[in-house]
Amino acid sequence: MMLRAFSFIKTPRGFYRRSYGVITGHQHTSLNQDGSLYPSHIPTNSVQKALLAVGSGVAALLNPYRHDMVAVLGEATGHMALIRLRDRMRNDPEGYTILTERPRIRLSTLDLTRMCALPEGTLGREYLRFLEKNKVTPDTRADVKFVDDQELAYVMQRYREVHDLLHTLLGMPTNMLGEVAVKWFEAAQTGLPMCVLGATLGPLRLSVSRLQMLVQSLGPWALRNGRHGRCVLSIFYEHRWEQNLDDLRKELNIESPPLHLFPSKNTSSNSFIKQ
Repeated sequence: MMLRAFSFIKTPRGFYRRSYGVITGHQHTSLNQDGSLYPSHIPTNSVQKALLAVGSGVAALLNPYRHDMVAVLGEATGHMALIRLRDRMRNDPEGYTILTERPRIRLSTLDLTRMCALPEGTLGREYLRFLEKNKVTPDTRADVKFVDDQELAYVMQRYREVHDLLHTLLGMPTNMLGEVAVKWFEAAQTGLPMCVLGATLGPLRLSVSRLQMLVQSLGPWALRNGRHGRCVLSIFYEHRWEQNLDDLRKELNIESPPLHLFPSKNTSSNSFIKQ
């Protein structure tokens, strides 16, 4: 028989129950014998996290296509930024609901048939078009491993799973210029060190003409919208597939892109820029 113990945590929207030993939609803590807090969790101390940050950072610099190293770098260095993001979500009614229910964006959770039948210009139809055009899937997002707090781990997971939705919202393709512009937006909005590093180093891989486009137009636009837009992690996209994309942009205080970028034939992206 499994015993449950509860305490009550005060939030901006009142009290909610914390459950120990049982995974629920609410904040909870695991009592696994190995110290893990969630199925993919690998517990680490501060020294181990520092080593992970250095090692993954060096590996990502030497080989920007190491998706796994980029993911580790984000988890090992993002604790304070994740706390700030979590607090923003808690203070937003829709974001608080997401933290409570913890939805996942996976192929298994998407009604692809219904989304394909949605009118042109809706979030669901345009997101599906983005996935098809760029041959990407939300299932490629790695599970979080090294974040030692279950709720913060979910925030990081949510950040990863809405990345392609952010491409859709911003109207950015998956070529290098589009990825750098998205990283500038993410750096301004999330403050995640991995995003800041990607936004800093990404421009080094651009041609002179595309660097000029970034500096003169896309960069300032991305930074401005990242700073002043509503937190993109606080949007329950799964309930908004039928919403017009332009209307959603206005609601989030996100301007339409100043340039229309056409994706190149090679839609593969640099994983140091895209996580």
